[in-house]
Amino acid sequence: MRRPHALFLPFPAQGHILPLMELAYRMASQGFTITFINTHFNHARLLSSTTTPPSFNFISIPDGMQPEDDRNDIAKLCHALLKFTPLHLLQLINTMNTQESDKPTCFIADEAMAWALDVAKKTGLRSAAFSTSSANTYTNMRSVQCLIELGIINEHDGSAKKPGQVFILSPGIPPMNVDHLHWNCFLDSESNKIMFEYIVNNNKELKNADHEFVIFNSFYEAEKAVFNYLNSSKMLPIGPLLSKHSSSVSLSRCFWADDKTCKSWLDKQCDNSVIYVAFGSLAILDERQFQELALGLTLTGRPFLWVIRPDITGKATTSLLERFEDVIGDRGKVVEWSPQEEVLAHPALACFITHCGWNSTMESIGLKMMPNENGLITKEEIRGKVEELVGDEGMKKRALALKEMALKSLDKGGSSFENFITFINAMKDDV
Repeated sequence: MRRPHALFLPFPAQGHILPLMELAYRMASQGFTITFINTHFNHARLLSSTTTPPSFNFISIPDGMQPEDDRNDIAKLCHALLKFTPLHLLQLINTMNTQESDKPTCFIADEAMAWALDVAKKTGLRSAAFSTSSANTYTNMRSVQCLIELGIINEHDGSAKKPGQVFILSPGIPPMNVDHLHWNCFLDSESNKIMFEYIVNNNKELKNADHEFVIFNSFYEAEKAVFNYLNSSKMLPIGPLLSKHSSSVSLSRCFWADDKTCKSWLDKQCDNSVIYVAFGSLAILDERQFQELALGLTLTGRPFLWVIRPDITGKATTSLLERFEDVIGDRGKVVEWSPQEEVLAHPALACFITHCGWNSTMESIGLKMMPNENGLITKEEIRGKVEELVGDEGMKKRALALKEMALKSLDKGGSSFENFITFINAMKDDV
């Protein structure tokens, strides 16, 4: 028997790369050789900013964009990926298959790159799709045809027939506002249309692909109604994929260097006092929202740790920070990036203000802030929600109960543990 060799292909965004990397660690602990495929752009960033595990092979393929292009323009990136990358991936796998001693035996692709599953099929690799989003989001995106037939979205571009309409796919599944569907969340209609077309194509590729499983960075108990609705033994929740549950030393959580002073600053704060603010690797705030957030944090009267990426407003943040120096004062600490899981586990933390990306959600739980009629979350709303959350003992108890369920699912005999073993055995079969 030869050693099983897994190829991994994430969607080229940090929030997709990192959970897939955690899965790679877990598979390495089960005896797999690991080859991780990034785009040239992210490959260079990863190698320059983190210490990569010596047991992994890191290789890269082009993303079809020019060096000066904005890769935060997700619609443009998706269009380029679909047009240019499949051929390069096919050539790469065919080349690897000529190496008799260490051929790849299976392929795990981000489900947002479902076209890659067709490449795997052509090369004879067994494959699985990996969803970095919630099962609920996955289900909404896979339900395009259903939403068209129900008269909720338009067939040509996915736009809402009735803006603001809320729908429920099945009893027990969380309600969804049609305006919040992934392809309707961009700033212009053309980008929305490009994303809708990409998702429609992605759905077709998933439907036609010969993949064995869709695996989720979630756990059954967190989204029981959704997994029951999907009702398929091919849908396996194996999360939450948190780095402290990997058997190897965790890769740095980001393409930005963690600010190591976070912990020492938190150590000086009282327990349950600090507001932690972070909006992931892609979310952009306009200057008005940035200002309201700064003022809202001040109104809470609490110390706060605020992660402000250099590109968080889509432009240089230096001048903005200078304007708010007096507001931030001694009570606030601003960093470009933080070791998030360590920060969230610190006893000084009282609450977390975030953009609700799924990775952050898997590390926390909370309340939704509501924008006003102008789409702005005001400083008063920020203060009010923080006070409500911090003062709600019931919320804290529910969060702790959910945490216990998540940890239990990862233990031997738990739902995620057993699903992971099922997945591993299938990927090793006949090797």
